[in-house]
Amino acid sequence: MGAKSNRWTVLVVLCASLLLVTVDATVLHVAIPEVSADLRPGPMELLWIVDAYPLVCASLLILFGTLGDRIGRRRVLLCGYVVFGLASTLAVVADSPALLIIARALLGAGGAMIMPATLSILRQVFPDRRERALAIGIWSAVAAIGAAIGPLVGGAMLEHFWWGSVFLINIPLMILSVPVGRMLLPESTGDREGPWDAAGALLAAVGLFAVIFAIKRAGGGDPLAPDTAAALVLGAGLLTFFVVRQRRLAHPLIDFTAFARPAFGTAVGCIVLTVMALVGLALIAAQYLQLVLGLSPLETGLRLLPLSIAAVTAGLLGPRVLPLVGPRRMVALGFLATAVAVLALSSLGADDNPAVMISGFVLLGFGLETTLFGCYESMLSDAPPREAGGAAAIGETAYQLGAGLGIAALGSVMHGAYAAAFRRNEEIAENSGAAGNSLSEAYAVAEDLGDAAGAALRDHAQLAFVHGMRAALVVSAVLLLGGALAALRLPRALAPRRSPVPEQSRAEPKPGGGPRTSQSRGTGHREPGLRERQPRGGEPTRPDRDKPADTSPDCDEPAEARPDRDEPGDDGTGSPRGGDGGTRLPSRITRP
Repeated sequence: MGAKSNRWTVLVVLCASLLLVTVDATVLHVAIPEVSADLRPGPMELLWIVDAYPLVCASLLILFGTLGDRIGRRRVLLCGYVVFGLASTLAVVADSPALLIIARALLGAGGAMIMPATLSILRQVFPDRRERALAIGIWSAVAAIGAAIGPLVGGAMLEHFWWGSVFLINIPLMILSVPVGRMLLPESTGDREGPWDAAGALLAAVGLFAVIFAIKRAGGGDPLAPDTAAALVLGAGLLTFFVVRQRRLAHPLIDFTAFARPAFGTAVGCIVLTVMALVGLALIAAQYLQLVLGLSPLETGLRLLPLSIAAVTAGLLGPRVLPLVGPRRMVALGFLATAVAVLALSSLGADDNPAVMISGFVLLGFGLETTLFGCYESMLSDAPPREAGGAAAIGETAYQLGAGLGIAALGSVMHGAYAAAFRRNEEIAENSGAAGNSLSEAYAVAEDLGDAAGAALRDHAQLAFVHGMRAALVVSAVLLLGGALAALRLPRALAPRRSPVPEQSRAEPKPGGGPRTSQSRGTGHREPGLRERQPRGGEPTRPDRDKPADTSPDCDEPAEARPDRDEPGDDGTGSPRGGDGGTRLPSRITRP
């Protein structure tokens, strides 16, 4: 099998790994009623069953992403397979809430090993930016599919099996993944300069855990609780100390100067905004479809299927569209398309309207995936290969942070608008108890009331929920329009690349005889047997004074000495760009 074929085989293995992790992030959501009935967890235990996976995964992404740069990305990925498989086994046999929480936390640790490793290995095996753009499009489409079909897979399994079956499917796949990954995936590392900052990695892990925990608690209706505030202060303090520490180290885990580059820093910010809209809208859509329209979990998953299909289409078209419009227009147009879709969905009411819903979901999936593809491609291509693990970890951390912020922000807006709308009918509100807290609680109270009073409460609560949903959708549209404005800082076009210079053309005659090689230019190095020319005044002349080295505007070292960096190009902002592995793009791709 040729090298080109091997790259695409590697992509298949990486995407299969990513699919399992993203499916597992959402597959349990539809199984919560069955888990509650079987294990009978308390409110706090149920919260940890749901949140242990994303909390642990998000907090450990930087740790395992940078560790992969040091000890080997394939090694970390294979360890992630093992941890994920063992944790799935533990979840299947869990007979208590505590054991299931431990299993979910271990699943999060395994996911934190797998997710950044897949993206950093992809960065390494696709050095050509055109091929890498296609690979990232496929990778991001698979991620969107996994998140969307998780509830569908869970609903289908629950139709025929018990709740543990949603974890059972992971075990044989992970057993197969270890030998396949060991045989097919290449090993790669960063430059390994200096010691790995273990203390910094732990600081980042604890700080991220505390911050995301506080965000989730705030989104769950406890924004002013003492433990929420304490977690937020602790996490913010630890992360601030982490940033200060990294800036002082000669060999930091994360190069925070990269955030000053528009192609990297702006892309990361746009990922946060995109995922805020994606996750918040997915949560609202699932509640609307099940609680208002009365659809089953399987029917809910099928209604969301057009969103997944549109996302896959956008991911596959992205590599062709990106060279034509550039990162700036692509991401901005993706944000605008998503905002239009959100506003269209805000017209939905208590009655089913499949035409508006399906068209809105299609435009939503296409816009979100277009934005995510443009952001990930810009961010990953800007990072040099030696920092691929850290860059991938930052991107995935931004994704998880956006998910937590989306649930917290849009959930809070929706809850507040629902409560305000519910209180408008004072007669119903006074006699309904806890029905003003949420639609599910309103249904419980309505069932107890029965007859006409229960039906009136149910109808009123549905209208209040629709009002809250519309308020959240409007806020989401505002965030998306803000993302479109932020995207204007991205590079306007992909920079043109010069053709590689053949080795023989790099050998230039030296005044003292013999060829001058790229290794001796600009370094003061004199090859054995070559004499330096003496000027008339008797002062020795260095070879690099005869002809200047080929340097880039953003770096003083010769371009040939930097094989892991992009050649500089105008990104439309006047800022220097990072590296994409010395790849070349067609010269016709120029800035408009």
